[in-house]
Amino acid sequence: MKLAGKRAVVTGASLGLGLSIARSFAVQGANVLMCARGVADLERASEEIRKVAVGKVIAMQADISREAGVSNLVGAAMERMGGTDILVCNAGVYGPKGALDELDWDEWVRALQINLLGTVLCCRLFLPLVKQSSRGKIILLSGGGATKPLPFLSAYAASKAAVVRFAETLAEELRADGIDVNSIAPGALNTRLLDEVIEAGPEKVGKAFHEAAVQQRESGGTPLEAGAELSVFLAGDESNGITGKLISAVWDPWREFGEHRDDLRNTDTYTLRRVVPKDRGLAWG
Repeated sequence: MKLAGKRAVVTGASLGLGLSIARSFAVQGANVLMCARGVADLERASEEIRKVAVGKVIAMQADISREAGVSNLVGAAMERMGGTDILVCNAGVYGPKGALDELDWDEWVRALQINLLGTVLCCRLFLPLVKQSSRGKIILLSGGGATKPLPFLSAYAASKAAVVRFAETLAEELRADGIDVNSIAPGALNTRLLDEVIEAGPEKVGKAFHEAAVQQRESGGTPLEAGAELSVFLAGDESNGITGKLISAVWDPWREFGEHRDDLRNTDTYTLRRVVPKDRGLAWG
């Protein structure tokens, strides 16, 4: 088992990708503390995982955008598991959909509170525990908004781009501590977020994006297991020393990363960077 005896915390773990990651960790031998805002879904998810788990499975309701909620989660991790080796910040929302000057501003701010500030807050408060681990791992969830514009989903796009740059920055801060920090792009998932886009309609999210969402639902999208498998890799010892990267579960050859550690360490591959004219074969600029 790749994560035998490891202690993992997974936020947003009651549904979708978070549930799949928590299940994969539990099957691989980790003790898992799952959290989410919805109590009923969280209880169902934890009972499901306990049927296949090797170690402990702990469920705790928490709002990761609130400092008190994250503090309670840290306390539970210490009391119930004796610490934390792996932190997965998966909880997130799409936020308001529509033109920036027409959408609800409070909803826009709330999306950043959850996606960005909630992620940073979890990292900040869990770091004292992760630093005590023999090899700490932090995995942050990116998304399509991190690497390309998403018209009419500005809060989501802005927050996810910020999460990726935060991960790069935190990775450098923690390099000397032996803690690896990476972001993952799990692919086009058929989850409640996709349902939200379809329900919002083309007038809110744009015709092209809405049509793509409908096609994705019909095709089945990316299996949740792809992102979960990548998360297991990044949480385990196979990925030691790989840090500060944005990795696609679908498009990147991450299973081969162990053979290219020096290239990954010494270049800016799999990172967010500014493109200048010469990068596109242009002679000016």
